[in-house]
Amino acid sequence: MLQFSKYQTGGIIGLIVLALAFAIPNFLTDETRNNLPGFLPKTTINLGLDLQGGSYLLLGVDTDKVIDDRMRSVMSDIRRELRPNRGAGRERISVENLAYNEATNVVTLRLRDASDMDEARTRVRDITRSGLGGGLGLGARPYAVSVTDARMEISMTPEAERFYSSEAVRDSIEVVRRRIDPAGNKEVSIQPQGADRIVVQVPGDDDPEALKNIINRTGQLSFHAHDPTVNPQDAAAGLLPPGRILVPFADLEGSGGPPLVLFEDPEVTGDMVQNASMSQNVDGGGFQINFTFDSRGARRFGDYTRNNIGATFAIVLDNEIISAPTIQSAITAGSGRITGRFSAQEAADTALLIRSGALPAELTTQEQRSVSAQLGADSVRAGAIALIIGFAAVIIYMVVSYGRFGIYADFALIANVILIAGVLSLLGSTLTLPGIAGIVLTIGMAVDANVLIFERIREELRNGKTPINAAEVGYQKAWSAILDANVTTFLAALIMFQLGAGPVRGFAITLAVGVVTSVFTAYVLTRLFAGGYLLSARPKALAL
Repeated sequence: MLQFSKYQTGGIIGLIVLALAFAIPNFLTDETRNNLPGFLPKTTINLGLDLQGGSYLLLGVDTDKVIDDRMRSVMSDIRRELRPNRGAGRERISVENLAYNEATNVVTLRLRDASDMDEARTRVRDITRSGLGGGLGLGARPYAVSVTDARMEISMTPEAERFYSSEAVRDSIEVVRRRIDPAGNKEVSIQPQGADRIVVQVPGDDDPEALKNIINRTGQLSFHAHDPTVNPQDAAAGLLPPGRILVPFADLEGSGGPPLVLFEDPEVTGDMVQNASMSQNVDGGGFQINFTFDSRGARRFGDYTRNNIGATFAIVLDNEIISAPTIQSAITAGSGRITGRFSAQEAADTALLIRSGALPAELTTQEQRSVSAQLGADSVRAGAIALIIGFAAVIIYMVVSYGRFGIYADFALIANVILIAGVLSLLGSTLTLPGIAGIVLTIGMAVDANVLIFERIREELRNGKTPINAAEVGYQKAWSAILDANVTTFLAALIMFQLGAGPVRGFAITLAVGVVTSVFTAYVLTRLFAGGYLLSARPKALAL
């Protein structure tokens, strides 16, 4: 129990040295750290919002609009499906009325001839089932369809509403993450809060307004056909035929001109765009936006451009036209470019919006604040003072209470702090003020195992055992209590990490790492020191 082989001793020392190598970069300047040899670690512990300052946003997700948009999409699909389709051998089904009630979220279809209802129901059921039931994973249709004579009603089930609402929150988190951290190298925290809110924390960014401007752009890209038969002046006066929209040009460099009348239903939508990037305009000055479609978008785009050469094709972003080129030839390669003499920043921002995808729902700012760097520095200073005081108090107590063995425990405590810093640096973890509290708590817990062991050794000494036998029995019999106590604490930390958000997760991470390292240092490292002393000196009595 007290003996360690040379390989075991070397492994323990090597582990601590490795942790020290990962911890040291935290105390170096950026310049010194960047000049380190390539084989040395350079990752550091990142400071959270409450330690280095930054921006905090609480965003509300308009989940009601998500349901509304899906029902409108179903209505659009029904209108398209009831048209004649020669390829599928389907005739037109005459419709008396097709409407959507926003208050009840119900699409109502009334046919001219009730005898067409069986065919209409078959087509509608295909639409409301295809590609959605599997996504829900409920084994049921996401839409309910009821029929009465020549009237059909389509509504979303409550289970589907809950699923699509939670999906909108998850998708919004991913879109926001891609917008504010496209390279994935910022220590941003984006977490859900409740059923329809998102918390965004960006350390080091003290401009929440600029952050809001990046996040709140809808990023809804679509490609629409132009209707030249409608006079723009009449459209501006409100005389628009059904299924048409009047869309202005975006206020971008090189854009302008009168609004265009477009068909409301897009030919291609932004979710079919696979990638977007910015480059210099090959045909003139300024910059352009390059994009590529997925297979579905490439097919639609190719078919439309092939059949509409010479027509105007409007590219709309957030209800504004960013480009309206004339189709010169069929574009079947699945890629294209948007020109318009964009500036470099405009092209880069627009490409980022397209690439990150559209927000599935509107986000409203319910709370915003900026945490100053000075407040963060004060928190770091206060946390450091608390850490030093707690560390010193524990060291003094162990020496006074347990003498030589207390010194061994103090060495293990120092090694424990090094291991925690090394692991957090290796993981690139974000340290928050509650995280510092977790480290302070871990320092107290780190000697808890030693106290259990030393008290057990004292008990065995009082029972007449020799120092070596007492130490062996003490370490052996204290192990079950140490394991039980630390396993339960570790499980609590895992639960906090899984269910918590932001600072709670920071506390959970440091607590979980500290539990593992404290068990290692208390049970292995102090046993290495104690065993080395007892087996070499073989004292007749032990002052413990």
